[in-house]
Amino acid sequence: MTDRSLADALAVAESPTHLLRNNPGRHPYPVDSEFTNWIEEVRSWRETCSLSDLSHHQKDLYIEGPDALALLSDLGINDFESFDPGQAKQFVACNPEGYLIGDAILFYLDEDRLKLTGTPVAPNWVAYNLETGDYDATAEADERYHDKEVPHRTFRYQLQGPDALDTMRGAVEGSLPEIPFFNFDTVTIGGVEVRALRHAMASNAGFEIWGPWAERDAVRDAILGAGDEYGIRQLGEKSYKAQGAEKGWIARPLPAIFGESMAEYREWLDADGYEATSTLGGSFDPDDVSAYYLNPIELGYERFVDFDHDFVGRDAVSEMVEEPQREKVTLVWDDSDVVELFASLFRDGETYKYFDLPMPYWAVFHYDEVLRGDETVGVSKYFGYTYNERSVLSLALVDSEYSDPGTEVTLVWGEPGGTSPNPKVEDHVQTEITATVAPNPYVDLDE
Repeated sequence: MTDRSLADALAVAESPTHLLRNNPGRHPYPVDSEFTNWIEEVRSWRETCSLSDLSHHQKDLYIEGPDALALLSDLGINDFESFDPGQAKQFVACNPEGYLIGDAILFYLDEDRLKLTGTPVAPNWVAYNLETGDYDATAEADERYHDKEVPHRTFRYQLQGPDALDTMRGAVEGSLPEIPFFNFDTVTIGGVEVRALRHAMASNAGFEIWGPWAERDAVRDAILGAGDEYGIRQLGEKSYKAQGAEKGWIARPLPAIFGESMAEYREWLDADGYEATSTLGGSFDPDDVSAYYLNPIELGYERFVDFDHDFVGRDAVSEMVEEPQREKVTLVWDDSDVVELFASLFRDGETYKYFDLPMPYWAVFHYDEVLRGDETVGVSKYFGYTYNERSVLSLALVDSEYSDPGTEVTLVWGEPGGTSPNPKVEDHVQTEITATVAPNPYVDLDE
């Protein structure tokens, strides 16, 4: 923490986009790049099962007190009437204009005690409103590993794939209880009492398991031992990030916090925090930062919205429901155009932006321009190569008239002007990639 706020940082920058595009690159990921090899690891969540270590790169905010749920209800678009201990949900928060600040997973741990887990964006917004509001509750933050010198208080593992359920049954001491989707229960693994959330992140049954940090090795070893007969693989940094393109979740939207209504919040946010130091990148380069904002309806979160309670941005979101919105789609990149990216490395002269397999990652907030002819018709966000589909996929929001499967669009690849102050970006020339619209999610296997 510093004595400077995000507002202070913006005061000496040309604009919010100038501040973010001049940040020095992505945050490090403290997990091995590969445990075996990334192709084998990518195959595992579709063919056998995979284990990911999520203990480091997300923030936990523990909220406790009689008004804990009221606080979250005031900020989240979600229905909280039928929310009980032992359940979890994707918490979605908007600014007063209805644009997305951030989302995270909300766990109802015990009566008047909840945990919010995700990038720091949503937890920070909740912590600010608790501090500045009139709520009978307290909050304790467990920051990401690179925002502090001590480890997380808990480990967090994710088990996915067609053999995940059998692996979990083998790892749990005694019988694995029946856990409904997005519910969690207490089980014992490797002699350690942990909690297990039932969900699916890679088109198959899965679990998220968390417990005390000091016991993480015992739990991991027990899970790997139980999964050995199925060919379980640990996911390194490379393979873990490739899951999103298959499943269809658009990660890391730029938080809608740079308008006048959020001025006091920017005074509260730290200049060294996630919102201030994360890098903006990609070919999409509008003059106004608000052009990067996404809303919950176009992201497919309309199913979460409960208009029977008041929340920040309620009136604006209710209007968005009645208005035409961009559609969330998958873009399948043309194979020959992708090969051309690599071919440029073997020719004299300028090269295209390097595509590191399976997923180039030089910006936290990545936005590429999507064209139909000369007209901008959308933005492409999360992207990467998946060995399972032998394709490069990206998750995009496009105008509805161009959202039908089979529609051809063009994605602009590379930074504006072919350069960037980001040291992760080499000098290059922009190029265009032909892409075909496909459903989102692209992969939708039965459990």
